[in-house]
Amino acid sequence: MDFELSADQQALQEGVRKLCEGRFPMARVRALVDAGGVDRALWGELAEAGVFSLRLPERDGGVGLGHAEAVLVFEELGRALVPGPLAGTHLAAGLVDAAVVGVVEREREVVIGHLDALDIVVAIDDAGLWAIEPSTFDAEPIADPLDPLTPVHRVDGLPRGAPLADAEEAARWRRAGAALVAAQMLGFAEATTDLAVAYAKERQQFDRPIGSFQAVKHLLADMVVRAEVARAAVYAAGVTLDDPLVGDAARAVATAKLMAGEAARQNGKACVQVHGGMGFTWEVDAHLYLKRAWVLDAAFGSVDDHALAIADRL
Repeated sequence: MDFELSADQQALQEGVRKLCEGRFPMARVRALVDAGGVDRALWGELAEAGVFSLRLPERDGGVGLGHAEAVLVFEELGRALVPGPLAGTHLAAGLVDAAVVGVVEREREVVIGHLDALDIVVAIDDAGLWAIEPSTFDAEPIADPLDPLTPVHRVDGLPRGAPLADAEEAARWRRAGAALVAAQMLGFAEATTDLAVAYAKERQQFDRPIGSFQAVKHLLADMVVRAEVARAAVYAAGVTLDDPLVGDAARAVATAKLMAGEAARQNGKACVQVHGGMGFTWEVDAHLYLKRAWVLDAAFGSVDDHALAIADRL
């Protein structure tokens, strides 16, 4: 399995990174807290850039690329901490005529992120996919959501909804969604590593940068290792989803979700630690990455779900 990016893939990754740097600098991302995490104009720019139609065939108005390219795009979206139901909207392209799409699992206690911004909610269960109008929910907003950029409503059960696709398509959504979220968390792990390294170079203690101290070096080295291991797992998941003959796609995706979740959570904590007492404050971006990692770690299967999926295939 070759993880070296092609020239086209490198250009795609660089283009998305520049788009995020221009449209989603951290000051603008923070400003989206008051907008519920979704700005329709910015969301439209992501759509125009092909973020959501990336895997649609060209004949259907898409870009015609694969999962390997999709995880590269979502890695950059994660690095920039772009908020909103990115994975759900990407998965629904070509199936649902809606700009902003949320996805929920019917079997779980139902909480829905960004409900006020959604055009449609897609429920996943073992029977298939179901489209539900957001206005039909009896929803209660949660006053203090874990991630300030992911407003959450608790709903009292899910209506049946209109059928969209069968069980086989639902299984594909679960695998692809887990890979996309894993790619976002890989981006978190990389961004918090960069934040910690930059701070360790500039923060002086005893007339020396704190990055010169052995204990801090160990923290930073562990962050780099976790991010690189997660990168290998996420890229492997993308490649395997495109060509299942190279391996077990379900196992590859479960591994990616586990490794990227671990990297995002642990690197977020380490970034806070490197920043010292200031790391716990609102002004430092580390906590935003860590909180989003906790939220996405439960999306498209929990840690236990994916650990059991791997165990079943050993």
